[in-house]
Amino acid sequence: MLGLMQEWPLVCHKIIDYAARQHPNREVVSRSIEGPITRSTWREVRARSLKVAQLLAREGFQPGDRIATLAWNTGRHLEAWFGIMGMGGVYHTLNPRLFPDQIAWIMNHASDRAIFTDLTFMPLVEKLAPAVESLRKVIVLTDAAHMPETALPNVVAYEEWLTEADGDFEWADVGEKAACGMCYTSGTTGDPKGVLYSHRSNVLHAMMSCMPDAMGIGARDVVLPVVPMFHANAWGLGQSGPMIGAKMVMPGGKMDGESIYELLDTEKVTFTAAVPTVWLMLLQYLEQTGNKLPHLEKVVIGGSACPRAMTEAFEKVYGVEVIHAWGMTEMSPLGSLCTMKPEYAAFTGNDLFDIKQKQGAAPFGVEMKITDDDDAELPWDGKTFGRLKVRGPAVAASYYGGDGADQFDAAGWFDTGDVAHIDENGYMQITDRSKDVIKSGGEWISSIDLENLAVGHPDVAEAAVIGLPHEKWGERPLLIVVAREGRTPSGSDILSFMEGKVASWWMPDDVTFVDEIPHTATGKIKKTALREQFEGYKLPG
Repeated sequence: MLGLMQEWPLVCHKIIDYAARQHPNREVVSRSIEGPITRSTWREVRARSLKVAQLLAREGFQPGDRIATLAWNTGRHLEAWFGIMGMGGVYHTLNPRLFPDQIAWIMNHASDRAIFTDLTFMPLVEKLAPAVESLRKVIVLTDAAHMPETALPNVVAYEEWLTEADGDFEWADVGEKAACGMCYTSGTTGDPKGVLYSHRSNVLHAMMSCMPDAMGIGARDVVLPVVPMFHANAWGLGQSGPMIGAKMVMPGGKMDGESIYELLDTEKVTFTAAVPTVWLMLLQYLEQTGNKLPHLEKVVIGGSACPRAMTEAFEKVYGVEVIHAWGMTEMSPLGSLCTMKPEYAAFTGNDLFDIKQKQGAAPFGVEMKITDDDDAELPWDGKTFGRLKVRGPAVAASYYGGDGADQFDAAGWFDTGDVAHIDENGYMQITDRSKDVIKSGGEWISSIDLENLAVGHPDVAEAAVIGLPHEKWGERPLLIVVAREGRTPSGSDILSFMEGKVASWWMPDDVTFVDEIPHTATGKIKKTALREQFEGYKLPG
């Protein structure tokens, strides 16, 4: 027997329809690439998205066509997103921090037919376009007054292009299982892999992320997605923001501490999200200026492990709640968030911050387990490490083109490549990437735990730990440190600070100082580059 309920497909244009109907005058504020702060509304975003869809369809682009975006977080980028999806196309966010050859490879792999790009990236697009055989149109997200000269064919200024449409267009009639978005993994090992989102997965992910024990945002919030839209959909905020009718503040291309603080302060932002490196710049700016964060209530930190010292600074000094989160491009991307269940509600002080070091519990829609190398499931005791595997309606079932099939099993579980443990209350904590875990004397040492501990030293700006070959133990940890500006800590200072806070056999065998630690295009520490850099390094003794 089937239920007698209406068919109402979960398609993404219903999100922007809802925002325009129920929250028509809620602002979408952008730091424009040209410079000034611009203001729009959800009603205007929808109207302009309809024009984008109308023009793409008129010019012969078909449902299923991949339409790339190479752009910062702005209102125009949102309009392009919903317009692409609304005509049945697949938005394909490109990460400008990748090497040009990688971007060209990705565009060819995806067969991108058009690209929306910001002024910032026009020199890059001019290099890429001749190498992408499928590309037939370039839309520059600017107006005629700021349009640069270019020798590329079929290039148009976005604002002038929109004048050719009246917006009298019906959204494409696509099913909820149709593809609507694409994002490639950063490709730290092998070629990048394409993750192909569906309308249904994006809508369900947006609903999951808004839950009170997830991001917990609502129409009264002012949301600043510092995390770029090319990092797995700005962690879903490009859909969840309009779904609940929040005011959105889009930061454009300026990610320095002063620029982010300006928006937090002038727009009275209550909720924001980004990777730790961004918040490090903000906290340094606040320390230098003495400024406070009177409006900000909540910050989500993910992308890489959030150092305990950062959590404590936000909460103790500025009164801002930190939600430690974890996810992956393959998960749309949210996998877990560290909000407090009743079991931990009464925790305070160090007990509370011990819990906040974990990446948290999975929301409804994400199932997870840990297994050994033989795929036997391991207990949730908060101690036993294992391979972290996940499944759910917003988790990839395969990669575009069938790459990486060995990461997916017949029961639908996706092997994340992370090593983690899960406690009895369902709180997960990443201890390493499986390829980064240090194996010393047959036991595992968490490089992430050591990094977070080292960053707690007042003279340390950033830290990384890698395993180096050891004749007796197989591998031993080397601590690599970037000192804070104007500080000159010694290795013994840092080791003394760490002593007693981890098992003695976990302690790094040596400390070395560098000016900069390499990062991937998504802001994670690039351990492969560090292992190459320190190949042949001799540990003491």
